[in-house]
Amino acid sequence: MTQTAKPIGSSAGDAMFSLFGRSKVVIGVVHLPPLPGAPRYQGEAIEDIYSQGLDDARAYLEGGCDSVIIENHGDIPFSKPDDIGPETSAYMSVISDRIRRELGRPIGINVLANAAIPALAIASAAGAGFVRVNQWANAYVANEGFIEGEAARAMRYRAKLRQHGIKIFADAHVKHGAHAIVADRPVEEQVKDLVFFDADAVIATGQRTGHAADLGYIRMIKEAAGLPTLVGSGVTPDNARAILDIVDGVIVASSLKYDGVWWNRVEKARVTAFIAGLKA
Repeated sequence: MTQTAKPIGSSAGDAMFSLFGRSKVVIGVVHLPPLPGAPRYQGEAIEDIYSQGLDDARAYLEGGCDSVIIENHGDIPFSKPDDIGPETSAYMSVISDRIRRELGRPIGINVLANAAIPALAIASAAGAGFVRVNQWANAYVANEGFIEGEAARAMRYRAKLRQHGIKIFADAHVKHGAHAIVADRPVEEQVKDLVFFDADAVIATGQRTGHAADLGYIRMIKEAAGLPTLVGSGVTPDNARAILDIVDGVIVASSLKYDGVWWNRVEKARVTAFIAGLKA
């Protein structure tokens, strides 16, 4: 009996429906406090860190979000992938597993900076459904220095773990960096590189955390991708509906925090109002 091979650059099914049963989803970001091993960690009790992460995830999901991404955003300044210690994966695996078990929703993992292999290890251990990778193909100059695409290493590692069901959400022309290295190639072609390297969904962003991308730019990313597409920065109650008219989901954090500041805690009332506004 012969089998039909999957075409090169073809994503296996719709990641949004596979994970969430629908498109037009809202995903909150759990910005963990500094973890042991990070410069800003001052010896805080590990259970307090876990409790804060769980409380923020609960505020998102009970407020109406469909999912959360757990992220080590407190580990500033971020290390390059090969410099991230095993302690980061260990602590993130525990909190991610607790969030998934208690709240019973699909979760995602993002390990900064661009640490696709640790993210896949955590996702495998914690039962997460997807990972976010900020530079999946090509290369750019980020705050951390020169960052190369992780697709080749990460896909082989995912295969080694036999975790083909973990979806890859890859950023296009990601924020917080300069893309002069690939400036001779249109952004549309760089987006197609993500598809060619088997990303399952594409994320469009602005220039930095909390910065909104232009709607025309977002539309261009969506059309070039031909895959489920999300917007991953600058989503607010004022622009969310217009953005969701174009794409399949939004990843939101800053506008749902106290005072609209990304490093503050999640304010459940803001989440509830945000979701209510989308449904109005």
